Amino acid sequence: MRIAIALITSLTLTGCGAVYHSQKVVSGATDEAKVRVVDVTPQSVLVANRSDYDPKDIPAAFRATAGYGGGVRGAGAIPEPAYTAQSRPNALETRLPPTVTPEPYKIGVGDVVLLATPTGSSVEELSGLLAAQNSRQGYTVQDDGSIAIPDVGRVAIAGLTLEEAEATLFQSLVSAQIDPTFSLEVSEFNSKKVSIGGAVSQPGVIPVTLTPLYLDEALAQAGGTTAANMDYTSVRLYRDGTIYQVPLESLYSNSSIQKIPLLPGDSVFVDDTYQLDQASAYFEQQIKLAEYRQGARSEALSQLQAEVDLRRGQLEEARNNYLSQIQLDAVDRDYAYLTGEVKQQGRFPLPLGRQASLADALYEGGGGLAVKTADPRHIYVLRGSDDPMEFDAITAWQLNTRNAAALALATRFELRPNDIIFVAEQPITKWNRVINQITPSLITTGVAAID
Repeated sequence: MRIAIALITSLTLTGCGAVYHSQKVVSGATDEAKVRVVDVTPQSVLVANRSDYDPKDIPAAFRATAGYGGGVRGAGAIPEPAYTAQSRPNALETRLPPTVTPEPYKIGVGDVVLLATPTGSSVEELSGLLAAQNSRQGYTVQDDGSIAIPDVGRVAIAGLTLEEAEATLFQSLVSAQIDPTFSLEVSEFNSKKVSIGGAVSQPGVIPVTLTPLYLDEALAQAGGTTAANMDYTSVRLYRDGTIYQVPLESLYSNSSIQKIPLLPGDSVFVDDTYQLDQASAYFEQQIKLAEYRQGARSEALSQLQAEVDLRRGQLEEARNNYLSQIQLDAVDRDYAYLTGEVKQQGRFPLPLGRQASLADALYEGGGGLAVKTADPRHIYVLRGSDDPMEFDAITAWQLNTRNAAALALATRFELRPNDIIFVAEQPITKWNRVINQITPSLITTGVAAID
């Protein structure tokens, strides 16, 4: 009798709607809407994707860069860095200077020249010249570029080759009515020099003479290199504000590199990778000589950097403002919604600038199907009609993934704003939930009947 009373009570509760009611998609016209169920197939996916939809674009601040495309204004070409410290490399870089053709030697201030005359010359006519020749005293080119010859006067020869200087002296001697039979030679080369330092036996200054001075010869005159490791030793050449580099191994193995002509004013420094501080100190004074030519360029670079920093700050502020608006839900976004037997029900924001698929929403927004409770045969995308005349019309696109291969269609099915993704429950899940809801009622009713 008590059991019968409990069953009657349970049925009464069921009839009153106190037990579990599951959600489901009902095809056809109901009081709520007109529902049309369409199976998701390769053909129907194409139909579903035909509906017009332009994803909202990502803000321009996330596409822009802080770079300035106008170049460095008012600065001309940007010079290469004079010196760059590097860690121990696998192979040293070779940076050869531009090819130059050695020019004839031109006499300069500080050079000493000698005038040689024939043995039979008249002492009265060239007494001063013979005195200089006999005593081996030459004529030093003075600050104004001239030499002073007795009975002739000052003759400007600086900047002239030996041939040009002889022609100038010839005219001066003829003008002074002196026999112009003589020869001219340079006894001391003091005006044009090349400095060499670093890992060499005899650092110092090497004069540039009538014959061209080549890089290998300059190293030989400095006593050769003293570097312990040739693989990581380089010969650096400083010329006109630029530093060139030749690996020592390449210098000795390549005959064309050996014959790099040196020009007056060149500086050569031999160092290995672990003597960069010494090399930097050596070139510091000479690099400063070129700094005045980089003043305008440095100023332009500073202006450019300021503009880039300002632009970068503006972009960063615009991006942070947008992200803050996203957190406060103050940005107009498109959403789809997940419900039913998914691990995480909720709102799925459609991405910016691209389409989202059903698979994206299921496995990114919903965390995947609830394996124990979801019915893989009944995955629906509920989409309302855009036609105002059919405002209550809803298309339920049904995806049956009992065959897992059908999941490939989920990657092709494009979502639209306000789509509702619904995953139905397993029949056994529905029954289990009904039992779980009825059982407490049966126990309570049975206890009450016993009492």
